[in-house]
Amino acid sequence: MQKRRLGRTDIDVSVICLGTMTYGEQNTEAEGHAQMDMALDRGVNFLDAAELYAIPPRPETQGRTEEIIGAWFKARGNRDKVIMATKVVGRTDMNWFRDDGGRAKLDRRNIEEAIDKSLRRLRTDYIDLYQLHWPDRTIMWGSNPTVYVPSPRAADEVPIEETMGVLADIVATGKVRHIGLSNESAWGTMRAVFAAERGLGPRPQSIQNAYHLVNRTFETALAEIAEREQVGLLAYSPLAQGYLTGKYRNGALPPASRKALFDRLQRYEKPGAVEAYEAYLTLADELALDPAQMSIAFAASRPFTTSVIIGATTPTQLEANLAAIDAVPMTPELVGRINAIHQFTMNRAP
Repeated sequence: MQKRRLGRTDIDVSVICLGTMTYGEQNTEAEGHAQMDMALDRGVNFLDAAELYAIPPRPETQGRTEEIIGAWFKARGNRDKVIMATKVVGRTDMNWFRDDGGRAKLDRRNIEEAIDKSLRRLRTDYIDLYQLHWPDRTIMWGSNPTVYVPSPRAADEVPIEETMGVLADIVATGKVRHIGLSNESAWGTMRAVFAAERGLGPRPQSIQNAYHLVNRTFETALAEIAEREQVGLLAYSPLAQGYLTGKYRNGALPPASRKALFDRLQRYEKPGAVEAYEAYLTLADELALDPAQMSIAFAASRPFTTSVIIGATTPTQLEANLAAIDAVPMTPELVGRINAIHQFTMNRAP
């Protein structure tokens, strides 16, 4: 498994990162352990979780994903073989994260409580990459709207510099090695970088944003930041929540699919999205490629990408996703065909 440097750190992470948000909801603890075993055996050394998980977020399952990973660490004794990433929630009306039942935000009290709880659930004394799941300020979820829409500012909005200062103190304790961003904009990313350059916090080493064939908005402004500032992309949702696998093609609705179970895929069902998916699926058919593998390989091939976060609910899905980069060489000809489709379809599911 190819490895790439995480930001400006001395850490090399696998180009495939195993996402775990299904553990504790769609996947049992035993299934989660089997997935992590398989990934580690195939050369993956990078796991991504969040205090929010399992997905969809519910008070009954919040934190369960981290608990399952922690049980795996204890059972296998392999914490030193894994680069562990997890996240603290941003500002939210969900009131089940903190002991006082209050509204979470990215201030000292919330972050310190969150990190200690994640450490306990993960059964570890440090986290390699601690990420802000989304900003404290009010912006469009996913952070990459094609058009900026100003939003009212909360009276108690936590400045980025204040949040970075809290993270600096946590890094100093040894509980966290490095920090990252997620669902962040170009403005927010550069504010965090500037804060670090002014000595106000640790430098962000990565940014975990959505990136797939039908959402390449990261390329608009963030790609140059990722390359020049070494804040590499951790690309999530490379399969557009399953649409780029073809399983929803022609209106199909597999009974165990996320859409059938939870119907939370509206972000991927915007006008023109189905036609865009079909164009890429048709290309894969023409070239006799697995469309899911083609999509993952494309995301991994971008010069601003550090790692692609994959997820699966079955061993067959996981096996195919882990093999994607070797299975689909991203030749100039294939990239050209993909870019030609993009010129017509653009970003239909940002």
